[in-house]
Amino acid sequence: MSNQDKIKRALEQTEIFKSPDELLSSQGKTSLHYYVLTEPAYLEVYPEEGPETRIREGWITWDKPKLITPGYLMKAEGFSDEARQALEMIAKSKPDLASLIYKMSFQQKVDSVETVSKTIEETAERLERESSEEDRFLTVILSGLEELWDVSLMKFVEEFIAESASEAHLPEMEEQGYLTRGKGGQVRVTRTIEGLPIAAKDEIERLFSKVKAGEAKPATLKKELDRWGVYRQYEDRFLDLFRASK
Repeated sequence: MSNQDKIKRALEQTEIFKSPDELLSSQGKTSLHYYVLTEPAYLEVYPEEGPETRIREGWITWDKPKLITPGYLMKAEGFSDEARQALEMIAKSKPDLASLIYKMSFQQKVDSVETVSKTIEETAERLERESSEEDRFLTVILSGLEELWDVSLMKFVEEFIAESASEAHLPEMEEQGYLTRGKGGQVRVTRTIEGLPIAAKDEIERLFSKVKAGEAKPATLKKELDRWGVYRQYEDRFLDLFRASK
């Protein structure tokens, strides 16, 4: 089975047991508590050892969202090559929607991994009951394949971001002039002559102002320029920040 076939199978077998009760915040940081449930691979050879479920627990955190492109999202940290390929496959199937994915800071990290002697369904039911009792965080519980568990997580992330964008943030971004609609109603990113999204240009200008005022580190600005692939375009202005401080 080819790598793409494996990824396709992982995407198809992703099951969401519990989705967050709210969408991504447009005003500040959002933290999502996730559980990814998988059946250990050895049960395919020794099924009599089951039932067992492996629980991966962790967090995904977004800062205040902004408009980005798939190329920007591909630089997110913490995902495997297979998960990145999954994103590429998803983006190709929904090119217009993918161009509206947004974030400012996006990083996923596994906090713990444990194995319990329960089925995936039983485990999901227990976790959902416990998370409902806490009711403090946005929580998602999903299942996938053991060897490609973060492909399932990436699928959910793409859908969660897209839902947040379409229901909460796109109208606001249209008002700001960051988005326009084509003849068929498709939403398109408004760009400068150089091809840089206007939303990205505005964010870069804000970062330049913050660095000059000492409210942000030059490294933060450099990282943003690199993520958009426009460092050369802003190189002289960036270096001027250091010359001015001498």
